[in-house]
Order: sequence, then C-alpha cells, then structure tokens
Amino acid sequence: MQLTHRIYSCDDHLDLFNVPRALWQERLPAKWREEGPRVVEQGGRPLWQVGSRVLGPSGKGPYPTALARVAVDDDGFRPSDPKLRLEDMDRDGIHASVVYGPAALFAFPIQDPEHQKAVLAAWNDWAAEVFNRAAPDRLFALPFLPATSPEDAVAELARCAARGHRGAILSAFEADVADRKWDRLWAAAAEAGLPISFHIGGGSRIRPHEGGWKIAGFAAVAPMQLDEPLSCMVFSGALERNPDLRLVLAESGVGWVPWFVARMDATFEKHCAPHPQHSIRTRPSELFHRQVYATFEEEPLGPQLIPLLGPDNFMWACDFPHPDSTWPRSREAIEHALAGLSDEAIRKVTGENCRALYRLP
Repeated sequence: MQLTHRIYSCDDHLDLFNVPRALWQERLPAKWREEGPRVVEQGGRPLWQVGSRVLGPSGKGPYPTALARVAVDDDGFRPSDPKLRLEDMDRDGIHASVVYGPAALFAFPIQDPEHQKAVLAAWNDWAAEVFNRAAPDRLFALPFLPATSPEDAVAELARCAARGHRGAILSAFEADVADRKWDRLWAAAAEAGLPISFHIGGGSRIRPHEGGWKIAGFAAVAPMQLDEPLSCMVFSGALERNPDLRLVLAESGVGWVPWFVARMDATFEKHCAPHPQHSIRTRPSELFHRQVYATFEEEPLGPQLIPLLGPDNFMWACDFPHPDSTWPRSREAIEHALAGLSDEAIRKVTGENCRALYRLP
C-alpha cells in the first residue's frame, strides 16, 4: 500500500488542560468571569475550576499524551498552539485536522443557561479567531452548540457559520434529539451546509477521570454510547424529515455499526413498515448511507467490516493527542489497519470523505 494522497484526520482533540489559561477570562462577559472556567492555584498546582468545582489540572494533564512518544518540548499547551500543532501534524504526515474541543467528552458543570451559552460562545470565537485562523486550510476546531434550547442552538449555529466554522457539535446526551422541536436545528444546519457531530462522552456510567481500571473500561465501551442517539435520529424521523442534514458519530468506531444498521433494518420491518402512517417510511440503512458518517481510529476488523456498508460513510481519525492516538506513526497505522481495502476505499476513509463533508480546501 502506498499512501500518496493527503490524509485528513476527522477527529482530533484539544482538551481542557491544554487550553490557554486566559481564554475564558479574556472573553467572558464580566458578570461570568468569577464563576466561569478559570485557573486557580491550589496546593501549588494550577487547576481548572468552574464555580466551586475543580475540573482538573491546567497544563500537563492527568495522563501521558501521545506527545510523550517523541522528544518535543511540551508544557501541556503545545496542542493549543497552532504553529506547534502544525509541526506535529507535519511530523505525522497529516494534512488537515478536525478538532473537538474541551466540552467534547464531558459538558461544563454549569446550570445557568445564559452562563453556559456564554462559555461555549467564548470557545467558539477563540477557535475561529485564533486557532483556525492560523491555518484556515488545515486547522478546523469545531464549535459547540448549546443544548439549552433549539432556539439557542440555531442562533449560535448562525453565529458560528458567519465566523467560518465548517461544522458544529451538539451533545446528544444533553439534548433530547428525538424531540421534534429540534427539527429547527437540523433544518438550519442543512441549509447552512454544516454537519452536526455527536461525540462520545456522556453516555457511560464509567468515569475515566477517576483513574485506575476506569480508563480502560471507559475506552472499551465508549464507542457504543452513540447507538441510542443514532436510533433516536433514525426512528424519530429526524433524518427522514431533514434529508440534507449530515450527522457525524464521532469516535463511534466501525465495529458495532454494520450490525446495528442491520438491526435497525430488521426492527423497521417488524415495527415500522406495517404502520407507515405512524412511523418512518425510509429504511434505516438508506438513511445511514445518505446522511450518517462514523469515525474510527485503529479498527482491527476494518477491512472486513467497512465493506459491509461501504467506504462512503466512514472517516479515519488520528485522535491526537490522546493516549490511544496513532501519532506520530499514523501512516504506518493506516497501512497496517486497512490493508486489504482497495486504494479507492482507503482514499475515501482517510481523506476524501472528510474533505468533502466539511467542504475543506
């Protein structure tokens, strides 16, 4: 296998402990700064805090990242420095990166809707004005939409589209995505041409930040958290009613997806086809092929499983700088994991699908 095409990573990360310490203090309205995300010193350690709740360290995180594999200077903030981020991408042979920020895995513990919206908007603006702007053809940190209401999400989506964002993230574990009221967001996203991402993180009772066996336990089950959000989007009719909406299942992996799509088709035949007046009329597999993308990293059974649904709906990710990232040997990992697929299929899942979906240069 000879990888001669540009490689696009569709799901990389910028975790809270990597974020510049002054981000929210510089961008939040004055009334939220004392309660919003901020870094405080406790016991001689800089810690992120919201209200009175400590979220974790600032700088070096609670676990070694992929950056520990090579000799680079990393004070913990290297992933948020666009210049250094590009150096690390070049080291790995990655042309462009779609980045999920600090609220991708777990939401900020903020109850006040206005406060929550302000915190997300501050991140969205920094991502557009500082991070993405440094390399607008290579860096694409996605914005977060508030789950406080469909109206709030639509308003923030419009704001983000105007700032050049190419997609958006909504927590499927905070919003009731099966509720028809969210159709206004799906319609707005389709009209703007911005894919909506559901990321793993809020659908498991295992908390990896507690350490010990829970890190491995969470990593093992995390991809399958997205089965219920996908089922909701299919059987509630959200995808059928909004055929131009594109949905990304971020870090879903491939493994369970072909089985689950087949399972949904079987369920459709039993419970939907006989009662079209009360249910969807389009087979779930057709909806999946038309509208859904699943992302994966290293997939042991990828060459056997991807052909079951075809390569058009899967996108490879490096997951930089997380511990299970393929960095800095992503091309070797791709060659090893996808050997047996056709060159065309490999080009699609490691580049073309991501580039086309997000309309990247």
